[in-house]
Amino acid sequence: MIIKELIADEYRLIQDEICRGLEQADGKGKFEEELWQREEGGGGRSRVMQNGAIIEKGGVNFSAVFGKLPEAVKKSFNVDSDDFFATGVSIVIHPNHPFVPIIHMNIRYFEMNEHIRWFGGGIDLTPHYIIENDARFFHTYLKQVCDQFNANFYIKFKAWADDYFFIKHRNETRGIGGIFYDRLTPITAGVSWEKVFEFSKAVGHSFVPIYSELINRNKDKSFNDSNKQWQYQRRSRYAEFNLVYDAGTKFGLETNGRIESILMSLPPQANWIYNYEPDAGSEEEKTLNLLKKGINWV
Repeated sequence: MIIKELIADEYRLIQDEICRGLEQADGKGKFEEELWQREEGGGGRSRVMQNGAIIEKGGVNFSAVFGKLPEAVKKSFNVDSDDFFATGVSIVIHPNHPFVPIIHMNIRYFEMNEHIRWFGGGIDLTPHYIIENDARFFHTYLKQVCDQFNANFYIKFKAWADDYFFIKHRNETRGIGGIFYDRLTPITAGVSWEKVFEFSKAVGHSFVPIYSELINRNKDKSFNDSNKQWQYQRRSRYAEFNLVYDAGTKFGLETNGRIESILMSLPPQANWIYNYEPDAGSEEEKTLNLLKKGINWV
């Protein structure tokens, strides 16, 4: 039987691996670490890179917290117990280059007792410009990770991501999706607890090879001020999703998490242009037309 301390230890190692990989891929930036304690119980390690060669702002956070669940969270989770333990790694990277995509990953474990516990997480990509070859690479890689554990995981979790990362008030997806899963247990996954844990770790280990490849494909492309303005416009949609819909943001705020760690997902700069309409036939219009659910990238 896996125990929560082992899960937290493995997640710490994944945080270390990802930080090393991102520093290597960026070539200039270094992560600064802050250790923090939560008054109600537990704490974490927040690591942030700013003003790197490619990464303008990036956070790779680990936390392991425990205590009493607020009533609002108990109601949302439909549970009666009070005590909880939660651990995870959460990542958001905002590049300075408009042809390098924003990326997000989260792997997490939640436990109240031996009967109420589950894994959750996922990884998704938010390109400022959707490059179809990159989208196919990203989704093919994720499918290969999923297929190692269950042939149905990719189809199920890809559809879940399409639904979850949807900006309802804009009627568009946040990006090209990826995979998203929650409350994953042996019953819902069709595999053992050990296999569910191994899947969670495999998602974590996929981050560095995926994002390093996407950085290397696009970092030397030239761009102009128009491309940058479009990047700021797309960042605004990212911010809207995280502040209005993101479940992790809500959970962190409702459980008195560290505010700087919770909001590290927000971009360093974003623009809201009133009633923006891209030029007909432009790459910006092409991207908007691909921000919809159900696209088969594999």
